[in-house]
Amino acid sequence: MNSSKHTELANHAWSVADLLRGDYKQSDYGKVILPFTVLRRLECVLEPTREKVTQITEQYKDCDIDADRFLRRASGHSFYNTSNLTLKKIAADPQSAAKNLTVYVGAFSDNARGVLDRFEFAQQIKRLDSAGLLYQVIGKFTDLDLRPEVVPNHNMGYIFEELIRRFSEQSNETAGEHFTPREVIQLMVRLLVAPDGDALQLPGAVRTVLDPACGTGGMLSAMDDLITELNPDATVEVFGQELNPESWAICRSDLMIKGQDPENIRFGNSFSDDGHQRKSFDYMLANPPFGVEWKKVKDEVTAEHEQLGDAGRFGAGLPRINDGSLLFLQHMISKMKPVDVEGGGGSRIAIVFNGSPLFTGAAGSGESEIRRWILENDWLEGIVALPDQLFYNTGISTFFWILTNRKSPDHKGKVVLLDARDQWQKMRKSLGDKRKELGKDHIAAVVKLYGEALEAAGDAEHPLHGKVKVFRNEDFGYQRITVERPLKLRFEVTDETLAALEASKVIQKLPQKQSIVMFDAFESMDVTSWATKQEAWLALKDAVVAAGSTWPTGAPFNKALRDAIGVRNPEGEVQLVKGQPEPDPELRDYENVPLGEDVEEYLTREVHPHVPDAWIDHSKTKIGYEIPFTRHFYVYEPPRPLAEIDADLKALEAEIQGLLREVTE
Repeated sequence: MNSSKHTELANHAWSVADLLRGDYKQSDYGKVILPFTVLRRLECVLEPTREKVTQITEQYKDCDIDADRFLRRASGHSFYNTSNLTLKKIAADPQSAAKNLTVYVGAFSDNARGVLDRFEFAQQIKRLDSAGLLYQVIGKFTDLDLRPEVVPNHNMGYIFEELIRRFSEQSNETAGEHFTPREVIQLMVRLLVAPDGDALQLPGAVRTVLDPACGTGGMLSAMDDLITELNPDATVEVFGQELNPESWAICRSDLMIKGQDPENIRFGNSFSDDGHQRKSFDYMLANPPFGVEWKKVKDEVTAEHEQLGDAGRFGAGLPRINDGSLLFLQHMISKMKPVDVEGGGGSRIAIVFNGSPLFTGAAGSGESEIRRWILENDWLEGIVALPDQLFYNTGISTFFWILTNRKSPDHKGKVVLLDARDQWQKMRKSLGDKRKELGKDHIAAVVKLYGEALEAAGDAEHPLHGKVKVFRNEDFGYQRITVERPLKLRFEVTDETLAALEASKVIQKLPQKQSIVMFDAFESMDVTSWATKQEAWLALKDAVVAAGSTWPTGAPFNKALRDAIGVRNPEGEVQLVKGQPEPDPELRDYENVPLGEDVEEYLTREVHPHVPDAWIDHSKTKIGYEIPFTRHFYVYEPPRPLAEIDADLKALEAEIQGLLREVTE
């Protein structure tokens, strides 16, 4: 089926909006159209075995036997409907449409009925009936031919995604939270599976796949299709979890029709309610929503991080609250299969990120610690930069992260960075922010280059040498050093410094008479500037004593006095604490030094030529990790020559003058 055909079918379904207009808000159209499309699809799938199921229903009607397994076998699917009603029959009796439709839906097996319940379908039946629209809406869907021989499962996914995209546009939601463009998925699954091609073709191959943010199930379907394409005899078991009820229901119904176990698709938040605890998988892939905060599950996630540590999913660290992308990745890593002593087992992971997880967070932050954990465990195999404007809800650049705990020997300790930002073709018609797409040739080229990445990176003569780079894991690490410089002060009594002294809490606690005498003594001094602290204290103390008062004692007073009358000066006296120079917080600086490099040598080479008195506070050194992808592929382009720019400006000026002459003549 071509794209125009599934668009035509989606248009047919969405034409129900013309009936709903006035009785429903635009943002609520999808609440009717989506469940009716699912219902019609289920009906079309069950149509060939309807009579057989009816016979089995009659056969066991009066028996005290659970006929569920017999009904499943009769229907040829994991679900069934025991009613002799159809949407066409229901539409033909407008007066009883609500009652009959309720009976019809209730006659589905529990798993199929649970899908429709997530749409709150019973409420929509009542609402449509009270508006006098129910039989008309049913009539529209009876004309929608969704038989599997007309609309294969793969294409049905396109129809659902098109409907969800329109629903999201009407309700001002983010369509990209629900599904990923199919050609992007095709590239993703091929990169994920490519190294395992031979193993997947073995007889009796069984593979499990998880998407913890599965949306409508597009990625799971693509993995199923690819593995069975490589080996028609392979068994693929797919698992997922989804928070959005409509997307969950569509995914579950789609997998039911394909013969997968619908119970493997769990509803809920993967962070606070892991639907696949203590399970591990061969392959995992996800496109979690970009930049979505995890505040709603903060208590559960933080508790797991603090109480379980490395025994839980989030022991490595917690990212900032406004972006939970790296939580999804930790969640997936926790479900990798262990590698056995012979190198078998293990898992592969692919996840879509924006640029933020590459570098957000300084050394010691949650994000940096998560990257450190991944790289030091040698799990990151590669990162692929994709073109911008590929997704429906954002035009920003995106990246595939590919991870595995069973790297091939030649990849151990290495990370591949592949720049595929130029692999795209322009769409004939934009969809939201999506203006570019990946063609089959682009997908094949990227998969091929990823497979020969080590060779291409090591061969300067390779035609795509500049598009791929290979780094050691530690190349992304750095030492965040704190460079201190000494606090240098001279001491002055001025109106400004005395005002600062008077505002000090320590001075305000002095007896009023003592304070007044002290300030009068300071203001009457002839010499008001000193090069050293000792000279200043001696002069100030003599002035106070000469005025008939006592000199306050104690460290708090001395600190308050120094902070008030001490003035920073490059030529001033170096302040000491226990015989060591006191660092000046205002001159404190930070440097990132490559991991493995001697920081003292770095200081001597890079810092001392400019500030010879600087030193490193080693107690504050932190280890950080970041992946500056774009920096590694930056190519300098010199600015155009001024003469060339000037010639262009003159040509434009002449063109404008010519146009003006045409107007005035």
